[in-house]
Amino acid sequence: MRLSTVLRLAALVALFGLMAYSLPAQDQTSDDVAAAARKAREQQKKEAPPKKVFTNDDIPAAKNTSSDSSGKNANTDATQVSDKNADKDAENDTKSEAYWRKRFQKTRDQLAQAQQELDVMQRELDKAQVQYYPDPQTALMQQNSRSDINDKTAKIDAKKKQIDDLKQQLSDMEDELRKSGGDPGWAR
Repeated sequence: MRLSTVLRLAALVALFGLMAYSLPAQDQTSDDVAAAARKAREQQKKEAPPKKVFTNDDIPAAKNTSSDSSGKNANTDATQVSDKNADKDAENDTKSEAYWRKRFQKTRDQLAQAQQELDVMQRELDKAQVQYYPDPQTALMQQNSRSDINDKTAKIDAKKKQIDDLKQQLSDMEDELRKSGGDPGWAR
């Protein structure tokens, strides 16, 4: 019994000796890492910041003030104004692609918004149907009248009707596009 106790004690002393021997090595390693980090920070400070790259967006439009170019500027300005007017006319022209794409996109955006609102309303209704009222008086009133659930159901029905109307509008616009001779791809 004494021999096993002595062996255990010797093993414990040896273990502590190994641990004490490895501790200075860890301190040296951490010093090396800290020195490397300091060196990296110094190198970053020494490096020049990246140079600014100028693009056409950074440079303002130059105005020509010479007498020769003033006539050219007037022509250019008139051309730009006429191009803008042509774009506006194209958006209002029922035979233009821009007009149809804008109209279809507006209706699709309204439809997507209405479908998201419907989804939220249905979640609220589901939550209201399993709602627990801590106030027993409120629970009794809702048990008899179910006014909050009935209101939410009515709003959901109205939103579904709105979605159906928007889908019908899309269908009608596709028919109108086809009748006006437009490309069916404009509806996409």
